Amino acid sequence: MICIIRKGRKEDLKQVLDLVKELALYEKAPQEVSLTLEQMEMDGFGALPVFYLFVAEAGDKIVGTAIYYLKYSTWKGTCIYLEDLIVKESYRGNNIGKKLFEALIRESKAIGAQRLEWQVLDWNSPAINFYKKFDVNFDPTWVNCKLTAEQLNNFK
Repeated sequence: MICIIRKGRKEDLKQVLDLVKELALYEKAPQEVSLTLEQMEMDGFGALPVFYLFVAEAGDKIVGTAIYYLKYSTWKGTCIYLEDLIVKESYRGNNIGKKLFEALIRESKAIGAQRLEWQVLDWNSPAINFYKKFDVNFDPTWVNCKLTAEQLNNFK
């Protein structure tokens, strides 16, 4: 299968959002996706982009994506955070995830990133096994924390 990995463009976002929804269904949380196409366009291609992406294109279809953003470590400097690596289920097993992840590694090196970081659900064995092929460090010492939009809005 011929698949091209390239930087994502604004016109890719409808298909990318469909991939995000497919991932949410796989992660048993489809109701959690409230993001709109308009929000993605503004956030990724507006005056102040807050995310970037690579896409895997097969013909005229976007069949995979790696969505990432820059973060800053006060100990190390610039880092890249991989928000999602998604390959359409019917296209898995064709090394598309590997090619997307390698593109992100190359991007990390190109910008001088000191780390490439991401999270993986502890029950997602296929993803864990995928990342093990890259000899990654799984870090059990950090606890994930967050405030939801509702909690932020209720803050006084």
